[in-house]
Amino acid sequence: MRYTTFGHRTGLRVSEYALGTANFGTGWGAGAEPDEARRIFDRFAEAGGTFLDTADAYQFGESEELTGKFISADRDHFVLATKFTLGAAPQPGISKTGNSRKNMVASVEASLKRLGTDYIDLLWVHFPDQLTPMEEILRGLDDLVSSGKIHHAALSNFPAWRVSRAVTLADLKNWAPVVGIQNEYSLVERTADRELLPMAESLGLGAALWSPLGGGLLTGKYRRGTEGRLSDLGAVIHTESTDQKTAVVDAVLAIAEETGVTPAQVSVAWVRERAARSATSLVPIIGPRNLTQLDSYLGALDVQLTPEQFARLSEVSAVPLGVPHEAISRSLGGIQGGASSRVIAPAAPVA
Repeated sequence: MRYTTFGHRTGLRVSEYALGTANFGTGWGAGAEPDEARRIFDRFAEAGGTFLDTADAYQFGESEELTGKFISADRDHFVLATKFTLGAAPQPGISKTGNSRKNMVASVEASLKRLGTDYIDLLWVHFPDQLTPMEEILRGLDDLVSSGKIHHAALSNFPAWRVSRAVTLADLKNWAPVVGIQNEYSLVERTADRELLPMAESLGLGAALWSPLGGGLLTGKYRRGTEGRLSDLGAVIHTESTDQKTAVVDAVLAIAEETGVTPAQVSVAWVRERAARSATSLVPIIGPRNLTQLDSYLGALDVQLTPEQFARLSEVSAVPLGVPHEAISRSLGGIQGGASSRVIAPAAPVA
């Protein structure tokens, strides 16, 4: 396992993978039973993994409870991330969900108890609630950092314009900085390339990328049957619903055959190579359901795509950047004095 600093706005050092604790199902890895979850955790730790990502809403708090038990013997070794917003109660109430200061404080206190710890390394605001002003969110996070109950704060599934405003507000008011974002990203979901990832690079934010296998589509298994998220969970999934997605799966399968590794390893290796070319840290969040899947993920650490293979996958999976990016691209020749071919672009996008 390799290690990286999570963005430029924090000294938080994490393993190259985050082990996600089952968004759905009854345990870690989208359906793993507790005993299997324990084995997954032990193998991940043996491989050098340190970054664990969960949420209060996962299994109505059970995921946090399991995570707390697993890390109790060596809490300080692990970087523990959890989330609040959706609430941990089976029947959500208006005062027990959302991003208000009231729910933020109550959620963190409850998470600390379930996790069996007195601090959270990284707290994500799970989703925007479309009601709570960013100033209230940031001030609440700043208080939690000042009290020592959390060390760092970040935003999950927020649009880029709101993240950018949050970063600016925190800087201007000298509040605890926003250190990262979390969003879906894979060869079949690259819309984050339009705004989110350039923003993260420009502002020095770490990015945790969930569902690097496109909900299982990139393994090719749905061409053989429907077992997996598609049948078991019915959420966080992709299907070959477009010609492009079919072409992406075709390319992944072809390169897997060329390299002698699994399609899953090719797909994760592409995300890792994308991360290596980024000006900030991009950390895939993996969610194995069993040891076989975990070993496949870990095996991807040793997969090296050729420049041609990386380019082939990048080209087939590319998304239209839309307005205003395409117009900017068409205009650069004139904007840069007719010498754009000689211009060396900065490593990080200009904010």
